[in-house]
Amino acid sequence: MGKGAPNPTVLRNHTEPDMTKTPILIGRILGAHGIRGAVKLKSFAATPADIARYRPLTTADGRVLEISHLKPARDEFIADLKDVRDRDAAEALKGTDLFVTREQLPPAKAGEFYLADLVGRTVSAGGQDLGEVTGLQNYGAGDLMELASGELVPVSFITEVGGTITVDLPDGYLDAADESQRGQNGRP
Repeated sequence: MGKGAPNPTVLRNHTEPDMTKTPILIGRILGAHGIRGAVKLKSFAATPADIARYRPLTTADGRVLEISHLKPARDEFIADLKDVRDRDAAEALKGTDLFVTREQLPPAKAGEFYLADLVGRTVSAGGQDLGEVTGLQNYGAGDLMELASGELVPVSFITEVGGTITVDLPDGYLDAADESQRGQNGRP
């Protein structure tokens, strides 16, 4: 996935899809803070401070990390991690994604789902298949489904989630006036 961050936020008023055992991205270490091993941490939890409740946190390469102390700081948190005792160790973790298992998350209530559950599903609008969701992005203006074609479709356009994700797109959303002017993500 790109630099955007998937968000495990639970959305309401949708049909509940099948659950999978795929690890869920819950946070990212942004870098070191200070000289005693603290890290700057971005949380993707629906309630950001809840990241400290999830144990263990694992990395993509299988390491286990545990938050021993968490405090808010601007748009992120400052976290002390068990067994990370100096700046060098904290700097080595910069860019590390933190995952939890689905079993660690609260179960989605009837009519709710996790954004991670959208990946791999087909999106349709007006009866037309738009393609498969290959990733999720968030560049600050809201969660986006990235389709295999490169198109980005706002999650807010979802009207139903089942085997297929149904979206209600504004007229002309995916139309291209001139193919030669389309950007890398398929948008003009």
